[in-house]
Amino acid sequence: MKIIKIAIMLLITILVISACGKGDGPKGVQKLYYPDWWQNQDSEEYVQTYGMATKVSQTASYDAAYANAMLQAAQYVETVVKGMVKNYEEEAGVETPQVLALTSKVVKAVSNAKFSKTRVTKQETIPTENKRYQTFVRVSIPKESVNKNLVNQIKNEEALYNQFKASQAFDELEEEVEKYDE
Repeated sequence: MKIIKIAIMLLITILVISACGKGDGPKGVQKLYYPDWWQNQDSEEYVQTYGMATKVSQTASYDAAYANAMLQAAQYVETVVKGMVKNYEEEAGVETPQVLALTSKVVKAVSNAKFSKTRVTKQETIPTENKRYQTFVRVSIPKESVNKNLVNQIKNEEALYNQFKASQAFDELEEEVEKYDE
């Protein structure tokens, strides 16, 4: 009977040690996949922008990746950024008060640009483990189109500034006329 108890204790010890042994455990940092052509600017005539998206539908994945690439191109030309941070803190209770705190941060970036003769020059879609499609897209935009947008943006800002200065001068003239009339 004593031998059976020792054998059972030995068996339990072996099972516990083997259960606590090295298993799959954490695998550490894993690298994300990107195509070889990702983020390469290999053309003198084009500005190349990149977009990536993961969606359930292959078509939706492509459309979202293309939209992200075009957004990146528009951000080259002009981006208006607005931001806001709100901090809330509230204390409730008498003997053991609880402090509730909340910080929220909102950033909004808006871009606007028109491009012509753009084309998708590279695209790759891969299925993921969770039945989704991940798409990588490279859009090539002629540098002349990007430069045209930049020049138009500069002209618009210059025209607005000139209009502002003219209206300011007109206001000053009106003030002088009113002083003269008095």
